[in-house]
Amino acid sequence: MTDLLKKKCTACEVGAPLVSKEDQILLLKDLDGWEIDNLNVTKLVKLFKLSNYQESIRFTNLIAELAELEDHHPKIILKWGQVGIEWWSHKIKGLHMNDFICAAKSDEIYKKI
Repeated sequence: MTDLLKKKCTACEVGAPLVSKEDQILLLKDLDGWEIDNLNVTKLVKLFKLSNYQESIRFTNLIAELAELEDHHPKIILKWGQVGIEWWSHKIKGLHMNDFICAAKSDEIYKKI
């Protein structure tokens, strides 16, 4: 995961290469608890457990800051004590390296809460 944490997202344009299935499997090993969901569009998904609603909001806001910093924005599902995050690249309708970078950085944010 260390290498992913050092990377910065790049602009993802229509036609940018998708991460291959083989590379997805390798990169997934560097992430903690993330899964690949292939329903409708391939995406990285994870449910983060938090102790209460305020902590869930705080984590959501930190992920929003990451999204703005990286110019890459996830789907965020906020519940009491839980935050679901889904990373995928809308322009290419699948997984780009940016998604793995942001998933790794999401985990780092979570560790600090």
